[in-house]
Order: sequence, then structure tokens, then C-alpha cells
Amino acid sequence: MYTAPRGTHDILPEEWPYWRHIINCIHETAALFGFEQIDTPIFESTSLYIRGVGEGTDIVEKEMYSFQDKGGEEITLRPEFTAGIMRAYLENGMRVRPQPVKLYSIGPIFRFERPQAGRYRQHHQFNVEVIGEQDPAVDAEVISVAWHLFKRLGFRGLSLQINSTGCPQCRPSYLQELVAYYREHVNEICDDCKRRLERNPLRVLDCKNEQCQPVIARAPHITDHLCEECATHFADLRTLLEGLGLPYTLNHRLVRGLDYYTKTVFEIYAEGIGAQNAICGGGRYDGLIEELGGPPTPGIGFGSGIERQILTMKEQGIEPPPLPKPQVFVAHVGDAARLEAFRLTSELRKAGISTLYGFGRRSLKAQMKSANRAGTRYALILGEDELAANAVTVRDLQESTQQSVPREHIVEWLKERLSSPAEAPGE
Repeated sequence: MYTAPRGTHDILPEEWPYWRHIINCIHETAALFGFEQIDTPIFESTSLYIRGVGEGTDIVEKEMYSFQDKGGEEITLRPEFTAGIMRAYLENGMRVRPQPVKLYSIGPIFRFERPQAGRYRQHHQFNVEVIGEQDPAVDAEVISVAWHLFKRLGFRGLSLQINSTGCPQCRPSYLQELVAYYREHVNEICDDCKRRLERNPLRVLDCKNEQCQPVIARAPHITDHLCEECATHFADLRTLLEGLGLPYTLNHRLVRGLDYYTKTVFEIYAEGIGAQNAICGGGRYDGLIEELGGPPTPGIGFGSGIERQILTMKEQGIEPPPLPKPQVFVAHVGDAARLEAFRLTSELRKAGISTLYGFGRRSLKAQMKSANRAGTRYALILGEDELAANAVTVRDLQESTQQSVPREHIVEWLKERLSSPAEAPGE
């Protein structure tokens, strides 16, 4: 018996109220802040991610799904959105548009990670990018997009953590001091951190291994080494966040896992989903487009896993609005009524009335059970008597009443009642 690949999951019908609600809230929030939607391929050239994400990152070294296609091209399934969107920005000449360009995406990403609660090898992400502006107000707005969405979804216990990772001018001197500090404690850290120290030293601050926590706690802070530009940018961001009344915590160990981050990095957390309670993370990547062959172009963005958002809703007891149910069930008794019932079903659907048809030749009692299980408001019954009278028997499944309606009036009769809020399904 086949099962879904490890680290993947089926999105079953009962889960879709959560998905539809979150996706609707994403579109509403994006429109409120003036973002436009973009969709890019789920696979790109492997070299795009090696160059953009960073050769020494865990994503490139351990987590990418890469393969050679039948044309001999090295291809990778999308492990994150930003590099592909920057490629699209360059390839499609989006720098001639009014800047900044504000984009968002929704779709799957693929990482070979250890599956755990809210973390899958294929999961779906809401992604935001603002390209072409260095103003710290852009950073504050991007953070506000995520904060607004999570408030719109009703999340409780939200908290924001921020840091600055500096820039190519001021980061090298900090890394020198950080490496020197870690060299003194190399026997106290895990093997992964020993490897990171050689290839990507900033990532040692992001280690979750308990063994490394005392060393991290005493490590030098990058905010003490920022150049004037980075320090001013970070101070302005903090002032803007305070002006918005958006509470934050300065987290000196927050660096994120991708090489392209510069200056601002941030994460948003929600209560109730355990150790993996970050529901959003992002930051500024002012050198990424230049690294991909374009002109110097600032940018900032974030990603938020939709499965993680659903987990938060469930943990916090937040119920999504129910999806609309079929409004009408057309039942039939006898072969002569069967064809007329099928015609009536088609007629109702053309009129915009969501309708189920009673398949097969089951008894009327069995069809009524199906209508009740489906949650329909009305069951329409056609049999020999109804055909002879050119009428339809209408059974109100909520009120447990029944009446006969002329066949030629049934569509208008239903539209009149189903359009009334008091008569709407689910009320």
C-alpha cells in the first residue's frame, strides 16, 4: 500500500476551511498594503540557489532537492522564494517600474529537513518582497504586513524579535572577533558549529544544540560593531516600530539561515506551538540582486509557512469560517424521473445554485440520508406523481416541512429563498 512520501502530507477536504480562510486573509492583507501577486516556477537552475542563498548554508549543503533533468540541466526544486523572485525581477525588467516593487507569492517550497510539528519537506509559504528601496520605513512596513495578517487571523501571544546583521563594510570586523572568541571555546561547541566556524561563522549564533548555548550567550554582539549607516538604519527602524506601538525584543543571536541577509533580520512568534513557534522570518538583502548579476538594488522580505499558521490556529482554538455547503439535493424515484432530475440539476447549476444529484438508483430514504449528510437546505424530489403534475416536491431539511412547487417556478422559488440571509445554508 502506497503512502505519502515522508515529510509530505495530503490536504484533505476537512482541512480546506483553514487553507481557504488563511489564503483569503493573505490576499486581503496584501491588497491593503498595495502588494501585487507574482508566481514563479517551482524549480530553477541549481546555480541560482547556490549563488543566491549561499554555498555554506544548510539549505544548499543539506536540504535542497536537486537533480539533472533529461536535457542535462542541473535543476533544484524551490527551497525558498526570494532568489527566484529576484531572478524574475531582473529577467522581466521590473527595475523600470516605479520603485519600490512590492510583490507577494503563495506556493510550495521543498527542503530535505527532519519532519516535525508544522515543518514538512514540502510545505507552503506566504512570501513578501519589497525591492528597490532602502528606507527603514520599508522594513517597518514589511514587518507590519506579517503582524497585520496574524492579528487578522486572531493569533494570541504574538512577539517580534529583531536584530541587525550589518553589511559587507562592517560585518567582516565582527566576524573576525566572533571567530577569535569561538576559537577559545572550540572544545565546548558541537561538530556542526565547528564546521560553521570555518565556512559560515555567523550561523554559530543560530545553533539550537544545548551544548552550545553557554558559548552563544557570552558571544560578542554584532550591534556593537555596526558602521554608521547600519547603526542609523537600525535605530530608525526601532523608532518607527515604537511609533507604531509594535512591541519588539532585540535578539543579538538572531541571524537567520541565508547568506544574503544584510542589516535588518526579524522573526515573529506565537504562543502555543512549542519549540517551533516562529511563524514568520525574514530580513533585508541589499546585495542579492547584485550577486545575481544585476545592478545594486536593495530589498527586504519574509516567508511564513501556511502549515505553521494552521497549526497555530488549531493550538489556539481558532475556528475558520465554514466553507459553503451545497444548497440543494435533487432526488428521484423511477427511471422516468431520473432523466428529468438530471436536467433539473443542470438547470439549477446554470442559475448559480449549488446542487447535488442523487446518483444511482437508490431508494428515496437512502437519498434523503445523503442530502442530510451533505448539509443541504432543500431536497427536491421527482417521481411519477411529480412528473404527472409537472411539479417538484420540496422538502425543507432544516424545518422538516414539505410542499409542492410548479416545475416552471422552481428555480425562481429557490433563488428567492436562498438569497435571503435568514434562509442561507449554514445559518
